[in-house]
Amino acid sequence: MNLFLDAIAWIFSPDRLEGQYALPVLLAQQLWYTAVSVLIAAVIAVPAGWLIGHTGRGREVAVAVAGAARAIPSFGLLVLLVLVFGVLHRPEAAVVTFVILAIPSLLAGAYTGFEAIDRRVIDAARAMGMTEWQILFKVEVPLGLPLLIGGLRSSVLQVVATVTIAAYVNLGGLGFPIIQGIPLGRFDQVLGGAILVAVLALVLDALLAWAQHAAVPRALRASAPSGRRTPSSRNTDRTTTTEERIAA
Repeated sequence: MNLFLDAIAWIFSPDRLEGQYALPVLLAQQLWYTAVSVLIAAVIAVPAGWLIGHTGRGREVAVAVAGAARAIPSFGLLVLLVLVFGVLHRPEAAVVTFVILAIPSLLAGAYTGFEAIDRRVIDAARAMGMTEWQILFKVEVPLGLPLLIGGLRSSVLQVVATVTIAAYVNLGGLGFPIIQGIPLGRFDQVLGGAILVAVLALVLDALLAWAQHAAVPRALRASAPSGRRTPSSRNTDRTTTTEERIAA
């Protein structure tokens, strides 16, 4: 308990607001690496996931690539890329590492969002004379958006936690107090840094959870009468099942 109180006191000490490694500076670095990495990953993974979900082709390859990427040890990959890129390009190596870690969840969210759509809705849109581009952007993208945001949510959480290891290669971030505090025996500082990372992850998760809920079409959010199952409730069940697959 004393260690926890010491950690809280360390966080709110006025000394934490001054200098090159002030907490606001480290927080900004943590958010910067997270935002840039997830944005680049989204540019790569979302169009690829939509193409897979719309055409139904390449799903097996995407699943294999996403599974392999999830198995890569983040710290080992960061050190390897720093050695490959050179010590003068550590930020680029770190961003590439985080992009590789962010892609699987975004890719899975994009194509499973399309797969969760009732195929009768797609057939009805096609029967009405809509083109494939109209079906893509007016039917599939809006209906698949909640699961895409679910993938974004998983991706952001993984990256914001992993950015902590950037301090090992002297790139700052909220991992710096943790890395610095271990050899110094400053466990209040170590615990304080860990608390800040956890709080940041929880805040981002809450914001994205709200965005995911808001992205669900109003018709699907409508609650079904008790004892009866409607197509909306079945779609909601399907969405929940697919979210579990993304999280896995």
